[in-house]
Amino acid sequence: MKFKNSLILGGCRSGKSSHALALANQVSGNRKIFMATSVPTDGEMQERVDKHIKERGASWQTAEVPVDIPEKIERLAPDVDVILVDCLTLWVSNLLFNGFDTQGIMDKTRLLTTVLQKSACPVIMVSNEVGSGIVPENALARKFRDMAGFVNQRVAAASDRVILVVAGIPMEIKS
Repeated sequence: MKFKNSLILGGCRSGKSSHALALANQVSGNRKIFMATSVPTDGEMQERVDKHIKERGASWQTAEVPVDIPEKIERLAPDVDVILVDCLTLWVSNLLFNGFDTQGIMDKTRLLTTVLQKSACPVIMVSNEVGSGIVPENALARKFRDMAGFVNQRVAAASDRVILVVAGIPMEIKS
């Protein structure tokens, strides 16, 4: 893979996760880590998680990492072929839920971008592009939107490649 770090952006059901997985599967080797940021809270979500694990296949190991993505990448990268993080948007939500304020989220993001620059393996990250919608009607939703946008900007700046996926069509916007 000629790109070390990639950010795949898109809306809900845009095809961004499928595209990220296809890119990650191009990396040779079978030491592949899928970092899941979701925490299943009901049966329907658990069914989705189980389905995705099955779809990825035997060459993938799943690590549930709701908060400590930078630390986990730093720990695992020397011993794996590729890491796929899905998704940064849920990561921001988890940080907010766990009491991180704006400064805490920016500190975690700074740590993530530093780790990405030093990573021993390619890291592919998925995130929702949340800035194309309406202004949310409540303070928490606006804070989430703002934080997700700031995180996306900083991770995009630290990535070698950024791809926007719309209606299943990937468009490279940074290479």
